[in-house]
Amino acid sequence: MVRIFSHYIPFGTLLQVALDASLLFGATLLGVSLGAHGLAVGLDGIFAPALLFALLMTAIISALGLYRRDAPRVFHDVVARVLMVFLIGFPLAWGIFYVLPLCQPCRESLGLTVLLGLTGVLASRALLLRSSAGILARRVLVLGTGAQAAEVERVFAAAAPGDMQLVGFYPLDEGDLSIDRIRVLPGAVPLAETVARHDIDEIVVAVRERRGGVLPLRQMLDCKLHGAQVTELSSFFERFRGQVRIESLHASWLIYGEGFRQGVLRNLVKRGFDLLAALALLTVAIPVMAITALAIVFESGFPVFYRQERVGQRGRIFEVIKFRSMRNDAEADGKPRWAGSDDDRITRVGRVIRRTRIDELPQIFNVLAGDMSFVGPRPERPFFVNMLCEQVPFYNTRHSVKPGITGWAQVRYKYGASVDDAIEKLQYDLYYVKNHTLFLDLVILLRTVRVVLSGEGAH
Repeated sequence: MVRIFSHYIPFGTLLQVALDASLLFGATLLGVSLGAHGLAVGLDGIFAPALLFALLMTAIISALGLYRRDAPRVFHDVVARVLMVFLIGFPLAWGIFYVLPLCQPCRESLGLTVLLGLTGVLASRALLLRSSAGILARRVLVLGTGAQAAEVERVFAAAAPGDMQLVGFYPLDEGDLSIDRIRVLPGAVPLAETVARHDIDEIVVAVRERRGGVLPLRQMLDCKLHGAQVTELSSFFERFRGQVRIESLHASWLIYGEGFRQGVLRNLVKRGFDLLAALALLTVAIPVMAITALAIVFESGFPVFYRQERVGQRGRIFEVIKFRSMRNDAEADGKPRWAGSDDDRITRVGRVIRRTRIDELPQIFNVLAGDMSFVGPRPERPFFVNMLCEQVPFYNTRHSVKPGITGWAQVRYKYGASVDDAIEKLQYDLYYVKNHTLFLDLVILLRTVRVVLSGEGAH
């Protein structure tokens, strides 16, 4: 894993991004040299448009989820997504090349460039899928065989990091065995010898109770001194799941630990980004918003917008603005309720705009007013916040930053409609609060595009 601006990215993902960008850049150069202009166009004349094309296409590849750890590993699924990338990218690239004068040398050969780029990306994906995985992977040993170790195993099984290989589990005197015995290494062999014998690069300590001499601290120190990285369970989940686990939280960790930083410069940069992003989205979304407003009026009359109290930064109450997607009497009894998957209060237009996230567009005005950010934890209603603060430790920590239209929890987890869902989403929100930067905001925006296009988590 490589840490870029406080956000963890698998080393294999960075290599894949670099390979795709190089192939797309080379496709532009080759397309121009084989096209109408031939070699008459100098490299200095096509460098900028080639770089622009490579960046545009890699951004679309990322938005469609091809760089995720759980990206499709079946070739026909990969082909379908790559084709979608170029179907979306071709008209966008053509529009950009037509508008920008510096792209004129590449305009006539764009079709050939796209064909070469598609061929190169598909070929590279085929080679990566067929090649033996784990040649450069770090070899991981999990210390423990209990429930925490089983959770680590589930992480690897669900979306095995391409640059990590789970070798096995080293048993301790925990009184609990939640792992298949076949995966457990001999406990009679000293830990340091096991690490050396299996060429282990990293040890993940998956033990909740560490008192009473459970951990072989002296051997762990020897392993570290001989080059093996020792990782706590909380750090493992932060790196590979993008979560700050509730069970690892305590006040001293929040105070002395890395992250959870706020500052004037960071707030100014984020506010500037929010204004630019909100104005850009508003310019594009005005026609969609006008059509949506008319559809709501035709189906169920006025009002078009729905205002609801939400809890913002530092607990301040504000009114969030959304397109109305439910009947006017949705909460006639005055009792707040989470929306269900087949909620009969949702109108026909409401189902469409919820699935496509169009109902969220009026929150642009909340961003412009400064009540919300473009990216941040989703704002919840005061009723639910008060309930969750009583049941979930450190729930209020998420209110140290402005709430957002989209967020890390929204692109990583399904729609939440229970206390358990709120706890799971809080762990993603805490990761964002701890590590939020402009880079992470851009990552979230790219993932939001994929979520909107695929309809994931719509409710």
